[in-house]
Amino acid sequence: MKNIFFLVLIFSTTLAYCQFSGAAGTSASAAIAKDSSIIIAWATDCNVERGLINISDGNSGFATNGQASNAIGHADLSGIVSLGDSGAAILTFANSIFNGIGPDFAVFENSFSDSFLELAHVEVSSDGINFFRFPSDFLQNIPQIGPFDELSEPEKMNNLAGKYRMGFGTPFDLQELDGIVGLNINSITHIKIIDAIGSISAQYGSQDQNGNFINDPFPTPFPSSGFDLDAVGVIHQTGVNGLAETESSSILIYPNPANDFLFIKSSVQIENLALLNTLGKVIYSGKASEIDLFDYSSGVYVITVQLHNGTTVTKRILMN
Repeated sequence: MKNIFFLVLIFSTTLAYCQFSGAAGTSASAAIAKDSSIIIAWATDCNVERGLINISDGNSGFATNGQASNAIGHADLSGIVSLGDSGAAILTFANSIFNGIGPDFAVFENSFSDSFLELAHVEVSSDGINFFRFPSDFLQNIPQIGPFDELSEPEKMNNLAGKYRMGFGTPFDLQELDGIVGLNINSITHIKIIDAIGSISAQYGSQDQNGNFINDPFPTPFPSSGFDLDAVGVIHQTGVNGLAETESSSILIYPNPANDFLFIKSSVQIENLALLNTLGKVIYSGKASEIDLFDYSSGVYVITVQLHNGTTVTKRILMN
């Protein structure tokens, strides 16, 4: 009995401390590369409220590195904006973000390695007023990390932006926030990034959902203090003319991305289908089971398929 208990304890500890995604580039990583084809849009506006360079020193002044505009657009192009201790950035987008299959957006920081990590909480809002935080986990019980020390185990962190090196975004799945009163996970209009103060002092420190202190380099008494926001990439965004993607087990639309032809197979009779460009203009309408893409330029399109059973399927298509 004692041996069984010991094995169960080891197994439970393994689950508790090795359950999250590892460093970018490893087989167990969920990191999203900045040039990944699943990212279809980027933030279009950013407002920043800077935090102090060193929250334990009220006379340290505020972080100054970078501008809010640096967090707009594609990652790793226009630089970053440093938030300072407990500083925050609120980003908005051309269209709202919705809860699709898998992660819905990714947050990029500019860490120069897999282990020197500055972390941040992430919150979302569907009205720009009420924000709701992704529940985070920080499972490294270690002494205070100094200004130039490193975090060695990203797999012991979850839902904290900044757990991956530069060029790789931390993914967030809106499904985790399903059921929260006051939040529409299919119409996210604002994303807030809040620097997690790396101190393990109860006076200043930030905590995860379980009350564990989030321990990252502290203090960082420089103009670049705190989380360095690079960009926010969107994976599931309402399509042209505000259309959100819908799915049906009755229909298969492939390949995606598409090159020469787009194929549509359905177990239910197709009444009509339409292909729309980014301006919302219908560029094809009919009932064909395949669409020749030769005359269409590369980019994102939306296909809508009306089925005989009353179902309408809407899907975003990337053409190479």
